[in-house]
Amino acid sequence: MKLVGVILPGAGQVQVARLDGDEVHPIAEVGRFWSDTRHWTARAAESPGAGVPAGSVRLVPPVPPTARVICVGLNYRAHAAEGAFAVPDHPTLFGRWTASLSVGGVPAPVPVDEAGLDWEGEIAAYVGAPLREVDADTARAAVLGYSTFNDLTARRAQKLTTQWTLGKNGDRTGPMGPLVTADEVGDLRDGLRLRTRVNGTLVQDGDTKDMIFDVGEVLSLISRTFTLHPGDVVATGTPEGVGYVRNPPWLLRPGDVVEVDAERLGVLRTPITGPSGS
Repeated sequence: MKLVGVILPGAGQVQVARLDGDEVHPIAEVGRFWSDTRHWTARAAESPGAGVPAGSVRLVPPVPPTARVICVGLNYRAHAAEGAFAVPDHPTLFGRWTASLSVGGVPAPVPVDEAGLDWEGEIAAYVGAPLREVDADTARAAVLGYSTFNDLTARRAQKLTTQWTLGKNGDRTGPMGPLVTADEVGDLRDGLRLRTRVNGTLVQDGDTKDMIFDVGEVLSLISRTFTLHPGDVVATGTPEGVGYVRNPPWLLRPGDVVEVDAERLGVLRTPITGPSGS
């Protein structure tokens, strides 16, 4: 089952909806949905209710405003190697704010002081149950589903200090695709092909088998410091092939289109614009 966030015409509330082809079937207000994911997903699976054309609604990320978005850096062995980093002993974690999130088709602007944006095709995991001081198996079982994600990065801002927050929170630089429930995706440890294309050219071609820390390990580690809540998101890292390590560096500029293509999850397409949206 695919889930998206929608805002219906004339409504201000975000609802989580089931996506079936060109139709969406609203399920519940986003906060209600994440308060009892088991109930609402079962209900949506059994009786999706009346649908409306997807083109008649505004698509938005299916996450509550309270969500924490935790990203994992250097989580593919080949990506760590291309940046001349040693394989870390622990996951490198940093945060995104929900204000930086968007969906497919929404233009991402290059910040005014940047030469361009760098692509980082990823898979995001969505927490479906509270997690506190849990082991990796328990954490893995609590994942509601996965989506494509692009951790578009402002490299100049990222490298100003040892903290990455500024470069990782540009406006609309966190596009995510529809959430596909875990029963249709399977275990990322078994392998899922993840590719990124820029203007049709393949720039990343990885496999989740190359992850250093799997989703369960990352969630378990986080849960030992703070409680994870339903609706929280973990972006699991990017494979090799990012733009800044190339010679010369290759960055996304206005007019470019970047696509993240993940097996079983679909294609996430993001056009790039200038600072003013031009």
